[in-house]
Amino acid sequence: MKNIAVIGAGTMGNGIAHTFAQYGYRVHLIDISEEGLKKGMATISKNLDRMVKKEKISAADKEETLKNIKTFTELSEGAKDAELVVEAATENEKIKLNLFEQLEAICAEDTILASNTSSISITKIAAATKRPDKVIGMHFMNPVPMMKLVEIICGYSTSKATTQTVVELAKSLKKVPVEANDYPGFVANRILMPMINEAVETLYNGVAGVKEIDTVMKLGMAHPMGPLQLADFIGLDVCLSILEVMHEGFKNPKYAPCPLLVNMVLAGKKGVKSGEGFYDYSDSRKAETVSAQFS
Repeated sequence: MKNIAVIGAGTMGNGIAHTFAQYGYRVHLIDISEEGLKKGMATISKNLDRMVKKEKISAADKEETLKNIKTFTELSEGAKDAELVVEAATENEKIKLNLFEQLEAICAEDTILASNTSSISITKIAAATKRPDKVIGMHFMNPVPMMKLVEIICGYSTSKATTQTVVELAKSLKKVPVEANDYPGFVANRILMPMINEAVETLYNGVAGVKEIDTVMKLGMAHPMGPLQLADFIGLDVCLSILEVMHEGFKNPKYAPCPLLVNMVLAGKKGVKSGEGFYDYSDSRKAETVSAQFS
């Protein structure tokens, strides 16, 4: 398997494309926007420069990686010859189901269709195709080039052959694949998101401030980043979406998003991507200035 298509040139998509290309795979990076593709490729180039500077790869390795990536704005052109498609579009069920319906018509019968979804049911996504045995979750962690974990999510009908192929692919990228069954949030977000939500509840209830909450978790629990800062980097809209999927899927009130999180997303305060979340990122990506409303 050498031909990989990645759908979505955003944070996760460009990271996935970068990683496959770095390990010698031919990658078609697909996005509806030419501007999005240019931005994604610029990010890949910048991240490769950082790796060259740290002497993790050579300048020649960087050039070879970039040569392995071609960009497309048409799904039919970019995905038609792929042996594996990794969908990394917006975490929106309707968008993903629509993409998989299109991929069913575009791709060869033996093409494996994977989703980088962090919470949406693989079984439901697979039902949009006529090949549920070849549909699987391949949930990379951010930043993809650096993080070792890949959650491999088996839908109800995912075959053992498909699972084994994707596990071996992940290993070829020097990743550590971990298999999980198809339930809302899988493993990573089923544990992480309630913790983030509880941190937001702690702030909402006035127990402590943003810096105080994050400091307790960093120094007391040895977390490299506090939960509120982490939520900013993930995207508060993404956190809200995952919690809503889990709340709907389990019908358990413990997964209900905190009202503060809901209001911040409605107000456009989505974290790093919008320049402000629990911290102010208007001058840089460093969470140095706490937003005034939480001071």
